[in-house]
Amino acid sequence: QVQLAESGGGLVQAGGSLRLSCAASERTLSTYTMGWFRQAPGKEREFVAAISPSGRKYYTDSAKGRFTCSRDNARNTVHLEMNSLKPEDTAVYHCAGQEYGGAFVYAVVTDPNNFGSWGQGTQVTVSS
Repeated sequence: QVQLAESGGGLVQAGGSLRLSCAASERTLSTYTMGWFRQAPGKEREFVAAISPSGRKYYTDSAKGRFTCSRDNARNTVHLEMNSLKPEDTAVYHCAGQEYGGAFVYAVVTDPNNFGSWGQGTQVTVSS
């Protein structure tokens, strides 16, 4: 497993943007599939985006066209650029990592139970 730490959350007005970062300590992320999940109060943790070691990506439908997931293996970080934010995007955002070798299967990487390493999360609040 790898220790992960998110940053970049905050309070933003609807229509605004935030850039979340996820950094790893002690181990390289270059072989990890990385996911972004979010959890709003009273709701289950839900998939937002995932990126494979080679840069392939999946997004949940609500994130397509607004969010961009990227990785910088040289800096051992993963980012989630969020634009056109809506109040319903308000949640605690977590990054997660798991090594899958060359596999990058939608049904696998969209399930939070399939990730073994998690950050503590960063709060994103979008006001209307």
